Amino acid sequence: MNRATQIFVPGLVRIKPGALARLGVYLRRGEHRRVLVLAGQGLPQAITAAAQAGLQAEGVEAAGWVEVEDNSFEAATKTFAQLPPKLTAIVGLGGGKALDMAKYLAFLARLPYFAVPTSLSNDGFCSPQASLTIGGKRRSLAAALPQGIIVDVDVCLAAPRILWLSGVGDLVSKLSAVFDWKLAFHRRGEAVDDLAALLSDATVHQFLARPNFDAQGMAMLGTALMLNGIAMEICGSSRPASGSEHLVSHALDAHSARPRLHGLQVGVATYLMCRLQNQQAETVDALFRATGFWDAVRADPFSRAEWLEALRLAPGIKEDFFTVLTDRDCLPEAQRLLDEDTSLAGCFL
Repeated sequence: MNRATQIFVPGLVRIKPGALARLGVYLRRGEHRRVLVLAGQGLPQAITAAAQAGLQAEGVEAAGWVEVEDNSFEAATKTFAQLPPKLTAIVGLGGGKALDMAKYLAFLARLPYFAVPTSLSNDGFCSPQASLTIGGKRRSLAAALPQGIIVDVDVCLAAPRILWLSGVGDLVSKLSAVFDWKLAFHRRGEAVDDLAALLSDATVHQFLARPNFDAQGMAMLGTALMLNGIAMEICGSSRPASGSEHLVSHALDAHSARPRLHGLQVGVATYLMCRLQNQQAETVDALFRATGFWDAVRADPFSRAEWLEALRLAPGIKEDFFTVLTDRDCLPEAQRLLDEDTSLAGCFL
């Protein structure tokens, strides 16, 4: 069977102000009357109340409401063994931990999954993988895309601005990721899905048209990050959304004394990789200046020593994954950029 016949994408997409209060409406329309909600720990009471009121108003029963503190594989399997009977869907509400846990449980239970992110710090809310820890180490596990995506723009605007900047950093990483993918084609003959590559690349340029921290800018970021997840589903891999810049971030997650938000790490790494790839670094720089991304990084600088170590380790993080870091020894050039590039001034100590 051709892979194109096996692609499943969200049938419900609501990215607009006030969407959270209509959660019950969207579930009822899909004939989901009994659901499990996995919510992020410590969500503002107003968010929890709006979701619960929306469900109750439409006669949708929350058969369980679980606050997710630990998004480990071990916790997921324990929760799976205790799933309430006769569920028709699983809802993830909050940040990455809750959404990844909900996504993976829905995958195991073969139930529809509805993603309700309360911030847009990365593209994980619509990706075909769940990021869980196994034995304390982060792993990406197979999962399914959500059947529905509900993004309340007002809720996301009320979240800390640093989370939006993280989402900007994760989005722009598609520029270096797609370049790495095409480099792997030219050097190794790795197949490139042109539609997935085009879609992922286009999401960045769509957002560049209006990279503002307002309702329209937030909606555009949410749409772009969602389409990145669909690009991964189209080609069956993370290639259109993850390249050398993500390898650097994974190395930092494993070895840094204090890993930062994924999108902040990936964003800075994207700028570095684009310099090494000799493409679109000026575009990334202009976006980071316009949004205040660089200012946020300088307010809490990274460790130069940790980044050099991450750059050294990055090529070996993922087996048989060709990127610019595999193509040549980039460490001396990267070290020079950390020391001399004016855009990176103040970003490292």
